[in-house]
Amino acid sequence: MKAKIKKEHLSLIFDILKRSHRVIGPRLSENAIVMGEIDFHDIPAGYKDSQCPGFYRLLPGSDQSTKCFGARPSTQQVECSGSSIFSFSNGADSFKRFLNPPSQEIFTFKKSKGETLINSCFKEEMPVAFMAMRACDISALKLYDKIFLEGTVIDAGYKSLRKDLIVIAVNCTHPGDNCFCYSMGTGPEAKNGFDIAITELDDSLLIETETARGTNLLKELPFEEASEEDTNKKLLLISECIKRIKKSVRFDELPMLIYKNLEHPRWANIAQRDLECGNCTQVCPTCFCNSSYDYVQLPGISKKPFEIAGTKIRVWDSCFSRRFARVHGGNFRTSRKAKYRHWMSHKLAYMLDQFGMSGCVGCGRCITWCPAGIDITEELEALRK
Repeated sequence: MKAKIKKEHLSLIFDILKRSHRVIGPRLSENAIVMGEIDFHDIPAGYKDSQCPGFYRLLPGSDQSTKCFGARPSTQQVECSGSSIFSFSNGADSFKRFLNPPSQEIFTFKKSKGETLINSCFKEEMPVAFMAMRACDISALKLYDKIFLEGTVIDAGYKSLRKDLIVIAVNCTHPGDNCFCYSMGTGPEAKNGFDIAITELDDSLLIETETARGTNLLKELPFEEASEEDTNKKLLLISECIKRIKKSVRFDELPMLIYKNLEHPRWANIAQRDLECGNCTQVCPTCFCNSSYDYVQLPGISKKPFEIAGTKIRVWDSCFSRRFARVHGGNFRTSRKAKYRHWMSHKLAYMLDQFGMSGCVGCGRCITWCPAGIDITEELEALRK
């Protein structure tokens, strides 16, 4: 179903969603775009950003004569224009931490002389609605579904958080400076995986629904039928966005480009610049590596003298961590060269073989938020040459 609503009626979507869901979307925090629970007025409308390898700055819109369309005034925010709602691109934050939290309790356990008790820590929470989800992050969500829901072991925590999820997508018309989604086949247009997709036109919002839930939501809005002219305008905006995307990769050469160059001297070159900080794994919307720990109370702390009690905790980890590859007998991946090669190979080769999908969705976050400014598109080109 295709329809058109006025821009100010976007607030009604929030009103409808908040009856049953927590709305998670982009907001401003310390002059950066982050994800959090939001209301309509929290959208950083009119803001733009400047990005390059190792660099991010949030900028005001070009029209200084009008007030910001959505954002509440704040002393911590720069002035912004009201001509566009979704003029910004992705910040460092992604939606993954709301489905795969950075730290979570898995279960508690108690063991005494007579019995052992294990209790799950997962609690039923209010369902989540993702607002303004970009096409690249929708692709990341599809990969997460394969990892956590379609494997031999289903992750109960992810399944619980994924249940009743609503996705409100936004088609990109303002690409980030480090985006390369088009060459990865993941954007800038959201083609599936959403309930509602929004394309911002000059004075209205084009709404497309993919699910019955999205159609029912649209029917509660004061909409008018979309015309052929509206659809053509959307296609033109997407086409212009593609032309403005600055970076690209040769996706057709993967994964063999990686497998043929595992001993390429470029890996040593990268190691000289890499800081081993793991920023790329933290901002990447598809990285899912984690480690689990047992937090055990010392005997005698509990009321029962012979009882052992504790909690299993799962936290995000990184293949750049010094202890990540440590096993009984030693660490099998100690050098920076080996760590970066593994990370890049996992994204662009191993996941293609394992899940049938690339572990890179072309969002460009790893380029922007790498302190050393390492550009994965440039490194791939160096391997190809």
